[in-house]
Amino acid sequence: MIRSTALAAAAACCLAAMPVDVASRAASPKVAKAALSTPAPEAENAPEDQALPIPPVAPRIGEGDQYDRCMDMLADDPAGADALALSWKAGGEAATQCHALAQIELGNPAAGAALLSRVAASSAAPAEARAEVFGEAAQAWTMAGDGAQALEAAAQAIMLSPDDPDLRVTHAIAAVAMHQDGQAIEDLDQVLTADPRRADALSLRATAHRRRGEIAQAAADIALACAEDPDNPDALLERGIIRQREGDRAGARQDWQKVADHAPDTPAADLAQQNLALLEAGPVQ
Repeated sequence: MIRSTALAAAAACCLAAMPVDVASRAASPKVAKAALSTPAPEAENAPEDQALPIPPVAPRIGEGDQYDRCMDMLADDPAGADALALSWKAGGEAATQCHALAQIELGNPAAGAALLSRVAASSAAPAEARAEVFGEAAQAWTMAGDGAQALEAAAQAIMLSPDDPDLRVTHAIAAVAMHQDGQAIEDLDQVLTADPRRADALSLRATAHRRRGEIAQAAADIALACAEDPDNPDALLERGIIRQREGDRAGARQDWQKVADHAPDTPAADLAQQNLALLEAGPVQ
């Protein structure tokens, strides 16, 4: 997946979009951060999400010291990584991948996603490595707000590596962004059958169930997610939304305030602050 933790978190956060409806406020869906996405009528978090999981050793499309150096620079010096990739004349698809990831880190996710999709489609690398690059492309397309391209890239990824749970989560995020919540639940059911305690998958499945009006299932999933990872801001954001839907304004306020206090300067905190403001404003008369 995308190697940079900051990039992965940004992608996942794309699923969170509008502030949650309070009381009788009308709702209108939209998920993204985009979760890498675009969800529902309220503050959706998808994992928006939750940072997407990154395998400790992901299959690689390139090798060598230059590749390692370029990839290692992405988190702290994306401009330097971009310059290195562009000057690496013999780097081929490895250099293109690093250039694409640097562009995403520099705030150009659509450009990076297009490059990654082309590399993954044309590469002669092993299927698992190509699947990882398609997964990176899916995350970047979600960040760019292009849910259709994200879903296509994620579908290509799981065709190449169908048993990879991280790619299934990526596909689920793209599905949520496209309001295909049933498809997301199918993906996440498979992931959670193998690992029932995976908090990011539980939180995202809670979002999908809630958007379908399945509040009991959503509440069960988010309770498990928060038990596994009590301080996860995206899970707390989602639990607050579910609590508000169930009429527990105090519980919602507690969750959103914790996100605002303990995860400042994050998309989840921004959404929590918006939700708190709506909660204090009360129902529209």
